[in-house]
Amino acid sequence: MKAKIARWDNSLGVRIPRAIAGRVGLTEGASVEIEAKNDRSVLSPSRPRYRLEDLLTGMTPRAMRAAYDWGPDKGREAVDE
Repeated sequence: MKAKIARWDNSLGVRIPRAIAGRVGLTEGASVEIEAKNDRSVLSPSRPRYRLEDLLTGMTPRAMRAAYDWGPDKGREAVDE
């Protein structure tokens, strides 16, 4: 499938046809990685980058117990709080 390159401010842009965008999972506002491989331009959907700090926001010891409830403590694992 052919497309034309157009000027977009100081950059160049190309429109991605809906059929191709749908096949590779691109939607409006999606982030993409662009790289040059030999004589080709490769455009790929970006993978999300997670930070542990963000993933643990709002996590408390009480919430952790609820997430990993293996039943009441028995024997030496019993701890007074």
